[in-house]
Amino acid sequence: MRLVRFISQSGTFWGEFDPEGIIPLIGDPFGDFRRDSLIYQHGEVRLIAPVKPSKIICVGMNYADHVSESDTAPQAASNPILFFKPPSSVIGPGQVIRLPESSEQVDFEGELALVIGRRARGVSPVEADEYIHGITCANDITARDFQRADNQWTRAKGFDTFCPIGPWVCVGDQYMNQDIETYQNTELKQRGNTSEMLIKPPELVSYISQIMTLEPGDVILTGTPAGVGPLADGDQVEVRIQGIGSLVNDVLSGGAN
Repeated sequence: MRLVRFISQSGTFWGEFDPEGIIPLIGDPFGDFRRDSLIYQHGEVRLIAPVKPSKIICVGMNYADHVSESDTAPQAASNPILFFKPPSSVIGPGQVIRLPESSEQVDFEGELALVIGRRARGVSPVEADEYIHGITCANDITARDFQRADNQWTRAKGFDTFCPIGPWVCVGDQYMNQDIETYQNTELKQRGNTSEMLIKPPELVSYISQIMTLEPGDVILTGTPAGVGPLADGDQVEVRIQGIGSLVNDVLSGGAN
């Protein structure tokens, strides 16, 4: 199942992506729901971010090649780097990433995102898969100059539009051994595989759930492979993950300061 959120003339709804169109869902997409008999043609609706997270938890330095290019010491599996992005940073497929005028370097970071399906608190790594509802593409947009300058990463990671997610959530799909690539203006910039994560998704879900309660719809960004680089006004950036699809966003200058 490919879970989406979409806007039609009637409002904003959850739905299921189908090659023939978008099928609205009635009820809770993380609980009890049914498919409507109605179907929208793809041109009749606009897809938006497929989740409405209460929080977005991100994992830093989770690929060895990115650790090397960042000249940073790798983290122990028992102590991963965690940081937040605010829900206000989320945008969906086709929406515009805005470059803040106050930053001199804003980078792309293509990532696999996990979507939590039910409340998780203190779960073990063995149990963790039961709490992962699905997977999607994400782009951890980062004001790199602010990240270097500040003692923490809130400003660097938290601007509006700095968390593209989508185009849909692949429910129940396999998250390991999936190729992940990032393209800038059709040029390949990043290539990795989710099997290369230093700390695997079950361990991440378990570790985070020992600290905070994860709610349905919450998102975990699992880290980026090597090849991150700066964006410029007029760029187009695409995160492509095997088995999921492609998340494409245009880039424009003139975002909030």
